[in-house]
Amino acid sequence: MKLPAIHGHEFEPKLGRIGNRGVRSAFLRDVAQAVARAGGRSHALSRRAGQLGRIGRGAGVGRVLGTRDRYAAFRRRRVIVKTRLIKLAGRGTTPARAHLRYLQRDGVTREGQPGDLYDAAHDRADGDAFLGRGEGDRHQFRFIVSAEDATEFADLKDFTRRLMQQMEQDLGSKLDWVAVDHYNTGHPHTHIVLRGKDDRGRDLIIAREYLSHGTRERAAEIISLDLGPRSDREIEARLRAEVEQERFTSLDRALLKEVGEQGLLRSGTTVGDAFQQTLRAGRLQKLRHLGLAQEIGSGQWKLASDLELVLRRLGERGDIIKTLHHELARQGLARSVADYIIYEPAEDNAQRLVGRVVARGLSNELNDRRYVIVDGVDGRTHYVDIGQAGEAEPIPVGGIVAIEPKRAEPRAVDRTVAEIAAAHDGRYSVDLHLHHDPTARQAFAEAHVRRLEAMRRAGVDVTREKDGAWIIAPEHLERAVAFERAQARRVPVVIETMSTVPLERQGVAEGATWLDRELLVDAPTITRDAGFGREVREALARRRQWLIEQELARAEQDRVIYRANLLGLLRRRELVRVGARLSSELELPYAEAQPGGRIEGTYRRRLDLASGRFALIDKGREFTLVPWRPVLERHVGKEVSGVAHGETISWTIGRQRRALSVS
Repeated sequence: MKLPAIHGHEFEPKLGRIGNRGVRSAFLRDVAQAVARAGGRSHALSRRAGQLGRIGRGAGVGRVLGTRDRYAAFRRRRVIVKTRLIKLAGRGTTPARAHLRYLQRDGVTREGQPGDLYDAAHDRADGDAFLGRGEGDRHQFRFIVSAEDATEFADLKDFTRRLMQQMEQDLGSKLDWVAVDHYNTGHPHTHIVLRGKDDRGRDLIIAREYLSHGTRERAAEIISLDLGPRSDREIEARLRAEVEQERFTSLDRALLKEVGEQGLLRSGTTVGDAFQQTLRAGRLQKLRHLGLAQEIGSGQWKLASDLELVLRRLGERGDIIKTLHHELARQGLARSVADYIIYEPAEDNAQRLVGRVVARGLSNELNDRRYVIVDGVDGRTHYVDIGQAGEAEPIPVGGIVAIEPKRAEPRAVDRTVAEIAAAHDGRYSVDLHLHHDPTARQAFAEAHVRRLEAMRRAGVDVTREKDGAWIIAPEHLERAVAFERAQARRVPVVIETMSTVPLERQGVAEGATWLDRELLVDAPTITRDAGFGREVREALARRRQWLIEQELARAEQDRVIYRANLLGLLRRRELVRVGARLSSELELPYAEAQPGGRIEGTYRRRLDLASGRFALIDKGREFTLVPWRPVLERHVGKEVSGVAHGETISWTIGRQRRALSVS
């Protein structure tokens, strides 16, 4: 169809998509090829041509939302959205399952109860079903949505569902997601876990622009629609509150933008608004009080070069103190603010910390970085950043732990590998190890291989040959130190669980408790007569008296004499008692494990006893209880075998022909 002529020209419309990407992409490729033939640099054009179809969903929406009028945005309700893409390929659902489990932990609702998963259609979603649908997904998205005015909402579910519906429209696909609302901080917020698949089963690729701007802008739209735009009074109240805050604020950001080449700024000559000038003057006085600003005369100020860094650290410290106060109050523990300590493992004088776990939580919920609050035997309460806990089970609240800094130094295993490689032309293998040290066991040598595998996966330059041998560089120990430093940044401390049994139950527990070990050790833990330290002293006295009553100890003048092999006697008493109880439950006889004997059977579950953690091994016609190791937890229901060496066991997982040995 031709349109009427205009100024002598005829129009013939072309049906189809306006600005067809295929034509544009082909044009760019033609240009790139022509440039290449002429000897020019076509890399940028080639990349651009290749990326046109791979920028992800929501790119256009994200760009538009990210460039909207900033003044209008100033009046909209503020929302913070943090986003992280998690790669799942090759890792199964274990990391995703651990994340969901932690999001649903105790104490996150308004009533202090565990959080409930919900989705687009159900107030109680099935987490296992969600993970099952995500089996084999390449990645998943995690969002934390925190609205400044979230406290105005009785429930965040409707807001979250409307946000996800809007995202579906923007991205052109139905989305499979679950969410949990958290009220355990001063700012209610929502965790959203989104599968990395679209409604056609293809990988869901979301454009960076949409992740950076689109989700936040859409969330702000919904909040502003419900509550209306922020009034002048609300904006002014927020800015006034920032004047005295000991954290980095929008006022500080504005001041830093006005700093001149000499690092100076004038107190108010560029500010015409009286209210803004009052805010500015008040903030400068607060910064002067903090030692971060100096008035050098004639209305000129000099700001500290590290102002932002210091203020951010002050803000973090303030948040930590609030967390400590909140958790201690929730537990009904009276502790002085003067005894609040932030444990700093990187400091040279960092010491071993022993105490009771009062609370645990996420310090960085997006990156799964966690903390514990420990009521120390030194009478102080410590906040400890434990880093990324990975797949490990959360530390039990009420349990007693010992925490030490993770040292960035070579391990004994690294020194052994370097020694053997130096004697064998820079090569290491299990066979070379056993030849070099005839006293070494196979499982011991295989532990060295697992260490090298871990280093290789982390990017350390160690090479495995086709025959299973490893090429070890002369500077292997230096590389091991670098590897340990990287690990320490991710997980800065080493945590040893001393007892999962609360202190108050250990006084009369029929088992080998942490208190018993403290009574017998030559150098017991030093306690202070305050806080948890005082509780430990009192518990030790009660335990000592109980042992005397049980004829497991006797008092002589000013000292107490304990029975020989006290810990072994107590441990056996508990295992026999627990074994008898389990025997009726399992309808199998209990068989005591013999020192040096071989254990074979199916690993059923872990038991947390006063004497420690034990594994229940089903041997078919009977069962036994043996010391537990974390590696077993990944093999529930599988055949295992091992040989007891004192209080430890070298385990072999699976059938003998294809077994995995673990020392």
